Amino acid sequence: MATALEMPRVQSCTVTSCSYNQDGCHAFAISVGGEDGHAQCSTFVEMPTRGGVDTMIALVGACQRSDCRHNSELECRAPAIDVSPEQAMADCMTYDPS
Repeated sequence: MATALEMPRVQSCTVTSCSYNQDGCHAFAISVGGEDGHAQCSTFVEMPTRGGVDTMIALVGACQRSDCRHNSELECRAPAIDVSPEQAMADCMTYDPS
């Protein structure tokens, strides 16, 4: 299992409608899930209230996409990930089906 220092960071997030995105993702950690070829950020939330920790850059806490080449035992092993809008959701653009 990875330690917090080894968890990949959310290098960029361009989903401006997400409440955790304040010039970057400031959630403590995100989870990636989804289906049908879309590895979606399961932490995405669209509300008028902004959330997260201002001094924090989000990490990837869990990945449910066992079909991704970066996934090992439901942990992301990519050095960092990028999240972008896709079909009114937030998709992990680093997702690479194995």
